[in-house]
Amino acid sequence: MVSTAFKPAVTRVIEPIARGAVRLRITPDMVTVFGTVGTILTALILIPRGELFLASLAIPIFLLSDLFDGAIARLSKRGPTLWGGFLDSTCDRLSDSALLGTLAFYLMLEENPLAPVVLASIVFGFLVSYVRAKSESYGVPCTVGIAERTERLILSLFAIGLEGLGVPFALSIGIWVLALLSAITVLQRIVVVRKGLLVNG
Repeated sequence: MVSTAFKPAVTRVIEPIARGAVRLRITPDMVTVFGTVGTILTALILIPRGELFLASLAIPIFLLSDLFDGAIARLSKRGPTLWGGFLDSTCDRLSDSALLGTLAFYLMLEENPLAPVVLASIVFGFLVSYVRAKSESYGVPCTVGIAERTERLILSLFAIGLEGLGVPFALSIGIWVLALLSAITVLQRIVVVRKGLLVNG
């Protein structure tokens, strides 16, 4: 949703930088791994210490690698590869788990009852990706959903940042909305898969 709406503008901004990276022989895999390691380390260092606002500013810098690795792959002579797609998808799951996993750990340390909701958000987030992957393995396209990865990340980081600024109930509202929208997205995709398999089967 959000990523689709802003994709043309974002592409115009990042493509010149991606061209420079290609000339420097920076590969998409390098960018993917750099962004993932940066996200994990930043989340592990900042969030358990309660540095939530700083984490909400630092983590998006590393998450931007998800934009650049795709652009570099398109502009390189080799183009996107199956391995690159697999690595990118795997690293996305690692980054998402680091962000919400460290948040859940922080909330447990604080004895905050919101921790199980964060864990539920992690599960639903994984299911969103799993249902799409499984669906496409059956030949059924499945890209629908009210909360794809970009939306979930924006909502998570926004809620974390506001909590770091001391805004009352910001994290509670954000995480409950995240869990709800993620669950709805899973259901939306299950419906698409069912219809697709019934038509094809």
